[in-house]
Amino acid sequence: GTRIIYDRKFLMECRNSPVAKTPPSDLPDIPGVTSPNVEELKIENNHVPNCDEKASTGEEEQFDMDI
Repeated sequence: GTRIIYDRKFLMECRNSPVAKTPPSDLPDIPGVTSPNVEELKIENNHVPNCDEKASTGEEEQFDMDI
């Protein structure tokens, strides 16, 4: 078979193409893979969780610090 070899300059120019930034129209919706999942949406919206919003796992913290 024949191999097509692209140089670095050509590939760097292709990444700015609008075609390279547009997903295919028939792509299935897979959260976290083809669409952002809930955690990524919070980060994109500049949401920083504070101590009160920690997920409750039923376990206590490993270390207690007295300041």
